[in-house]
Amino acid sequence: MDVIFGNLDLWGEAIANTLMVFFIGGIIALVLGFIVGAMRVSPVPIARGVGTAYVNIIRNTPLTLVFFFFVFGYPQLGLPELSNTVLGILAIGIYTATYVAEVLRAGINTVPVGQAEAARAIGLPFGQVMSLVILPQAFRSVVPPMMSVFIALLKNTTVAAGFSIAELAALRATINDAPDRPGNPMEVLLWVALVFVVLVFIMSAIQRYLENRWRIAR
Repeated sequence: MDVIFGNLDLWGEAIANTLMVFFIGGIIALVLGFIVGAMRVSPVPIARGVGTAYVNIIRNTPLTLVFFFFVFGYPQLGLPELSNTVLGILAIGIYTATYVAEVLRAGINTVPVGQAEAARAIGLPFGQVMSLVILPQAFRSVVPPMMSVFIALLKNTTVAAGFSIAELAALRATINDAPDRPGNPMEVLLWVALVFVVLVFIMSAIQRYLENRWRIAR
């Protein structure tokens, strides 16, 4: 247990950074994914085209390359300087937004077309049709796949370790490079894996709770 208690400061920083990347990246993904998902089902051809292009380009690009663009390409654009942590959060949020958008689009497609047509027939604009009629029903059907997307987001935070972001996956190198720190690399990796297992278990429990609650509400 020396690897834990002898490095509590490093573990605290790594877990805090991992959760920060996960939560803020998740918020970006949810907001942007909602917008892109709405564009994907929009009756406006230009909006559909932009949404489709965004999803196809970003989703088909490896996450590591997205990180490379943000961490190494962004500073070359002459834009306001941002830390690697902020750039990593933007990278993972923008990447995950494509999966959120597709999950939402699939959920929207499960709602009978007649309901949208009836809403438009009484004069509701597209925004109100989506927010008042379609999305409340679609959200119930997308809980399992949406939670799978966020579990993948949590595990994808490990990519940030390769870009000077001090999160859990970087802990092995941090401890290994400090001779006065107890613990060997394999032992650190096993504990990191256990932390991720616990976090995923918590997210799975939240998923079951939401499924049961919304199933009763139907």
